[in-house]
Amino acid sequence: MPTIRQQSDEFKAEVAEKLPAEVAEVFDRSVEGFLEQGIPADVIRLGDKLESFTLDDATGTPVGLDQILATGPAVIVFYRGGWCPYCNLALRTYQRELLPRLGDFAARMVAISPQSPDESLSTAEKAELEFTVLSDPGSRLAHRLGIAFQQADDVLAAQRTLGLNLTQVNAEGSIHLPRPTVLIIDQDHIVRFIDVHPDYTSRTEVADIVAALENLR
Repeated sequence: MPTIRQQSDEFKAEVAEKLPAEVAEVFDRSVEGFLEQGIPADVIRLGDKLESFTLDDATGTPVGLDQILATGPAVIVFYRGGWCPYCNLALRTYQRELLPRLGDFAARMVAISPQSPDESLSTAEKAELEFTVLSDPGSRLAHRLGIAFQQADDVLAAQRTLGLNLTQVNAEGSIHLPRPTVLIIDQDHIVRFIDVHPDYTSRTEVADIVAALENLR
């Protein structure tokens, strides 16, 4: 099976021919800026304790961290939203290749975005996701972990030309997003793996997540 990187590169090449040049330039400049910034200095680190949180799932039902950790470690995926094609590539790959392996580690996976529960439900249904999708209004949890940022005005404008208004799909009309990130948390709430991607076209590979889960044994 192709890696997420290979799928993303293929998609990027296809879309490059279709995007208006001025929109592509804005997006490329945005990625370059994130790469220059790198990983924020205040991001949560290996060995840190993740404080409890409760977020609504796609049906509006509250889900707490202790529930997620009830049987074993948690794989927590922060994604930008169902409107993001790179997020969808990653989520579908996790559904297909990672989810069937989580039982070996008694682990549970959840995916978190700043979308409203209705938008999260749409994402889960369209991608036929079988793992829990949670809503993080205002990216408050993502901010707590040091992985959130405010979307730039020129990017917001470019997105609107493509029919996306972030304020309409995000809870509370927020324009804050998380950097694509995967965390693995053990049952003591300790961060045992973290992978933050400044480049939003890049994602954590399934093999790296499985290797990290193996290391917990």
